[in-house]
Amino acid sequence: MVDYIEKIGCFEVVLDPYNGITVSKDTVPFDITEFEKNLINLISVLKNKKRRLIWITIDINKSHLIPIAVKHNFEFHTCEKDYVFMVKRLVDDAIIPTAVNHTLGVGVVVINDDNEILVIKERVSRLGYKLPGGHIDNGELISNAAARETFEETGVKVEFDSIISIGHFYPHQFDQSNLYVLCSAKPLSYEINIKDIAEIEDAKWVNVFEFLEDETVFEYNKVIINAALSKKGFYSQKLEAFKNIKKDYELFFPKLNVTNENLA
Repeated sequence: MVDYIEKIGCFEVVLDPYNGITVSKDTVPFDITEFEKNLINLISVLKNKKRRLIWITIDINKSHLIPIAVKHNFEFHTCEKDYVFMVKRLVDDAIIPTAVNHTLGVGVVVINDDNEILVIKERVSRLGYKLPGGHIDNGELISNAAARETFEETGVKVEFDSIISIGHFYPHQFDQSNLYVLCSAKPLSYEINIKDIAEIEDAKWVNVFEFLEDETVFEYNKVIINAALSKKGFYSQKLEAFKNIKKDYELFFPKLNVTNENLA
């Protein structure tokens, strides 16, 4: 389906399903006077059309336009390193959805054939040894983040197995909620060779049952490890219904509840 594009003044705009419009950032002029003249016209036209919201992206090289947008009651919505995304209500009861309201983290339980678990100690943490893991980068799949973080913090290569737990914490970094996705993974190598030496003080294999008996280990880590040992996680599956979507995706289901008829 092709978005309907309308030309209003210098702006090309796209109508969204919620009766708002989004301005194509490539049609935002550089000149302040031209921008304000066209913005005033856009607001007037869209009010007459009974639209509810105007969304506009202002690139960093056009940041001198931001005060003009603010002057006409645009608000900041999302900010990235090279642009701000601003929005204006055209009616008082228009609902503005939040965008980035969570950070995502991953923790990884890696147990080898000798019943040893892979643990790390951070330089800045007072919690002692814990599971490897860290921030899931923008656009990164959970399974890839689990493998990357484990390798960076320990040098051990792993293969993602399952999701065993999800934690939700608020407030967290940047005063947002945090989703902490706990995974199990299978080791593909065993040698410790820490890559992120600025963050990680030590990494080692320890007997998993001795680790669970250690009174200095944070109880949350013990609960996660016991869940991993139960082998009752959520496993990644591909569905036939999604075979043609042009997105990276991951779906996780309890293994016993997924039927072969639904799988790709």
